[in-house]
This record gives sequence, C-alpha cells and structure tokens, in this order.
Amino acid sequence: MTKVVIEPGVCGFKTTVTADTNEDEEVVLKVSSGCTSVKAMMEELGDTFDPIAVCLTKPGDNVFYEYAKEHFPVHAACPIISGILKCMEAEGQLALKANASITFV
Repeated sequence: MTKVVIEPGVCGFKTTVTADTNEDEEVVLKVSSGCTSVKAMMEELGDTFDPIAVCLTKPGDNVFYEYAKEHFPVHAACPIISGILKCMEAEGQLALKANASITFV
C-alpha cells in the first residue's frame, strides 16, 4: 500500500490518496478530498487504473488531466492531480517513494 497526503495550499482542500495493487497489477485508488471537483472526477473515472497507461505518458496526456481540462475550474497550478499520479506511480513500481514539495521562500 502507498499513501500520500496532499496539502494543495490556500484552498485548504487537503486530499488523502491510498493506492493498492490488485491481482491484475492494476492500481486501486481511494481518494478523500474536500474538493468537489476532485470528488466528481473520481466518481466518473472510477478507482482502478493501469499505472503504465496512466503514468507513462507525456504531461497532460492521461485520463486525469483530460477530465480536469473539461470539468475543473480554472486553476492550472492545482497540485492534487500530480499527487494522485505520484501515489499511483510509486504503488505501480514505476518510481521510488520520495517526497515532492513546493515551498515559497
């Protein structure tokens, strides 16, 4: 199991993502977020994904960003989708588990 907590900033919509690998080597996500856009995205996209098909794409070329392009409010810097993808990538053995951050100085 892989778990990440995403603190997206001023919106305050803290998001927790847990990922487990099933017997078909797909990643099953559980996403808990205060953001209604993220909740709607997960309801529509479901919870089970092929991590190679989702994570090994060019930036913006996966089902999460395609959904966000169509349905999210205008906020290009939202880090929640990146956090979901980092969790899936680590659980799918496509990257090591390492923290990422954005820090204002």
